[in-house]
Amino acid sequence: MRLRHADGSTVHLGYCTNVHPAEDLAGILAQLDTYAVPVRETLGNDLLGLGLWLAAPVAAELAAEPGARRRLRAELAARGLEVVTLNGFPYAAFQAPVVKGAVYQPDWTTTDRLAYTLDLARVLADLLPDDAARGSVSTLPLAWRAPWDAARADTARRRLDELAAGLAAIERDTGRPVRVGFEPEPGCLVESTGQATTILSGMDTRRLGICLDLAHLACAWEQPADALGRLRAAGLPVVKVQVSAALEAADPAGDADALRRWVEPRFLHQTRTAGCAAATGARRAERAAHGAPAGVDRTADPADPAWAADDLDVALDAALPGPWRVHYHVPLHAPPEPPLGSTLPVLRDALAALFAGPDAGCDHLDVETYTWGVLPAARRPRTDAELAAGIAAELAFARDELVALGLAPNPTAVTA
Repeated sequence: MRLRHADGSTVHLGYCTNVHPAEDLAGILAQLDTYAVPVRETLGNDLLGLGLWLAAPVAAELAAEPGARRRLRAELAARGLEVVTLNGFPYAAFQAPVVKGAVYQPDWTTTDRLAYTLDLARVLADLLPDDAARGSVSTLPLAWRAPWDAARADTARRRLDELAAGLAAIERDTGRPVRVGFEPEPGCLVESTGQATTILSGMDTRRLGICLDLAHLACAWEQPADALGRLRAAGLPVVKVQVSAALEAADPAGDADALRRWVEPRFLHQTRTAGCAAATGARRAERAAHGAPAGVDRTADPADPAWAADDLDVALDAALPGPWRVHYHVPLHAPPEPPLGSTLPVLRDALAALFAGPDAGCDHLDVETYTWGVLPAARRPRTDAELAAGIAAELAFARDELVALGLAPNPTAVTA
């Protein structure tokens, strides 16, 4: 769906289809009918935005076949769907029984990751609505944090230079600009905006920037206004925002039984205590009041085992001190039952920092709750219709939050 900011710009809001498993074109089209169309109809919209996830094989197929791209565009338009952004973080098999750390492969030291991302950009250039200002593709923040050394860093930097050159060539060929956003994530080489400003500085910011996932931001215990200011000061544009909320536990020792119901085998659920604020610059006022420096401690590691674990069961076994924030995307409109909660306050603060001012801080937003299928059994959708209804409720929630900040519905679109 589309909204209009007070500065006159169009803000695109959709949902990310990496919650669905299909990895071939026929399956993707079937998913549009099963989920996306019912979501649009439930919302009462003529037009619904999708943050499309295309696995590497189908992305390569579409990039090589202009006719297939034209068919996909026509199929989207016939269903009242549009695409301005693609999720290029998972390479393949994102809804497999066990994913865990495999989602970070291949990383940005490889030509496979470069080729996949440029395939996505080529596809997106032909899917964009005619009146869209630009497209965006989100991707992993270079790599998992280990192993990493100077040689891998040099290789990754070359890949980013090749990526920028490839995006420039696509724009010359098609007339459509596409930007790529690197998405800070717990446990990765770039976990926080502080790390982003250090590690990603010097890249071509005309075509490369940041994808800001609001659940990840919360797990880093960052203050949204400070984080966005840090990115602005470094000249790193926010090219995409993933509107998401993380699981939160104020007293993990007392709430251990409730937390164990959220342990599951498919995804990593990196867990961070408030101590990791030392590495991200979060809670500045509180730290200053206790005599600690107000800025980011560049020597601190957000993944230090003193305040971090790479999965929820590991955190529980280690009895990390509370409070916790857990990289477990929870439905926006339906926070966990007490004693657990979610990081919705961080989401609201971030949206306000991005959109309450005179200028929109980003124009591509995706609701990205990919965890519907692994939620605790009592919260998990039992049918396709229940999943579609849940996605629609999340989008309605996000839309209402944006409208409360002054954005207005803007249904006009040109898709031909």
